[in-house]
Amino acid sequence: MSAGGAAGPALRVFIVAGEHSGDHLGAGLIRALRARAPALDLLGVGGDEMAAEGLAPLFPLSDIAVMGFVPVVARLPHLLRRIRETADAAVAARPDVLVIVDSPDFTHRVARRVRALAPAIPIVDYVSPTVWAWRPGRAPAMRAYVDHLLALLPFEPEAHRRLGGPPCTYVGHPLIERLDALRPDPAEAEARARPTLLVLPGSRRSEVRRLTAVFGEAVGLIARRVPDLDVVLPAVADRADEIRARVASWPVVPRVVLGEAAKLAAFRTARAALACSGTVTLELALSGVPMAVAYRVSPFETWLRFVVKVPSIVLPNLILGDNAIPEFLQDACTAEALAGAVAPLLGDTPARAAQAEAFARLDRAMRIAPGATPSGVAADIVLAASRRA
Repeated sequence: MSAGGAAGPALRVFIVAGEHSGDHLGAGLIRALRARAPALDLLGVGGDEMAAEGLAPLFPLSDIAVMGFVPVVARLPHLLRRIRETADAAVAARPDVLVIVDSPDFTHRVARRVRALAPAIPIVDYVSPTVWAWRPGRAPAMRAYVDHLLALLPFEPEAHRRLGGPPCTYVGHPLIERLDALRPDPAEAEARARPTLLVLPGSRRSEVRRLTAVFGEAVGLIARRVPDLDVVLPAVADRADEIRARVASWPVVPRVVLGEAAKLAAFRTARAALACSGTVTLELALSGVPMAVAYRVSPFETWLRFVVKVPSIVLPNLILGDNAIPEFLQDACTAEALAGAVAPLLGDTPARAAQAEAFARLDRAMRIAPGATPSGVAADIVLAASRRA
């Protein structure tokens, strides 16, 4: 718990994040709330970043940050107990507002229990579930326990309106707050004239395993067409040794760089990218790096194509409503296809110019009010939703 020095009763916020990405969002929200309400009492669940902002978590985030079907089933009794403990603590705290952050499998269960036990507590959900892609019935169901939804993607408010979801406001994606780190200075912009290819085979072990070999073959084909090709591969620390072993036999062995600062520096100087689908595609687009995107899932997971209803798996394409960035999925993800899409992006070509034009449209689509930040817009809505409003 933390309290500021302002006069009057503190604003009591119970905030629940279920994994590290939510911890990052929650920390930004806390900072923005404190700027608006210096007397702030914090309770809830979060990780190191939220703890650094004054939250004393009920239990370690590692207790509930579980991914994958089998691990979740194995720990289900423990997770259900943590859901009950979190909801009961929120009810006992009598906060002015409950904020749940992403991780809907955990946080929405907490919210439903709180709403049943203490219906007067306002509940704000920070990050929309992907109801626009699959399980659209979640949208109307959320109206029973979410008073306001904070969306990171500009098309999500309309999706919830169409599907009968709760009131929803686009607050801006957190990457908007990092544009200075993503975009090159004049010297770095000049460096983009060199044929530097950024290769991003994913951060999960399954992604790295399925994509590294085909990415290596594609790099070899690109190198035949593009002299003096320089290849850079940003990696997370716990995958670095595995990735180095997998890329050692590539026709052009990439420079493997570690850490967020090195990754961002690579984004600012890269000419083009070959990337695994994910949030990284939005980072690349905002950085102005043209790309081709690939993804492969296991044979067991191919059933998802029957239930996932989106025209693209690439975030910038979904925001634009236009498949401006080429994507190669499953059997279409071949070295020849990837090389054929990436090589033109390394030159001054119509393909490169078309993506640059799409990135300009993306900037306009993701824009929020001048001078505003996503964390600040989110904090304003949380304050308006609180019982103190």
